[in-house]
Amino acid sequence: MRLFGYARVSTSKQSLDLQITALKNAGVQENRIFTDTISGSRSNRDGLNMLRVKVEKGDVILVKKLDRLGRDTADMIHLIKEFDAIGVAIRFMDDGISTEGTMGKMVVTILSAVAQAERQRILERTNEGRIEAKANGVKFGRKRTIDREKLLILRQQGFGAIEISKQMGIGRSTVYKLFKEIP
Repeated sequence: MRLFGYARVSTSKQSLDLQITALKNAGVQENRIFTDTISGSRSNRDGLNMLRVKVEKGDVILVKKLDRLGRDTADMIHLIKEFDAIGVAIRFMDDGISTEGTMGKMVVTILSAVAQAERQRILERTNEGRIEAKANGVKFGRKRTIDREKLLILRQQGFGAIEISKQMGIGRSTVYKLFKEIP
């Protein structure tokens, strides 16, 4: 039995360090730890694909938490079946569960469904909050940085888009876009 590890974060602003340290402390050799920095909702992940190639019958994959392997129930079930078909077990360290045995597979499936439902509720609450904030006048997005009055004055003085883009230090396509917005 060989131990492999899998760690994933959703964005490059997050750190894999805690997961990797936990995997090493559990006995996984560094060259057998596979990582991804991508959303778990995407099943085509380089680290996960490499892990699929490396594992063999009798191996065990350690993952710190259930949601690090996959985001939705269907994806988790697919991955569990895929690894089970080649005789590879998955252990979720923080959750204290494993795909070894029938009960383990059932528990992982149930927990995946619960985690997916919780993520859906979080998205719903976030969207409700955004709608309420917009209704209260909160503006989202980046603040405008282009001096529209200066652009309008230059346009009224007869300057073309190329000259305006040079004087204002903005792209010509931005000038044309603003021409459409400003009457």
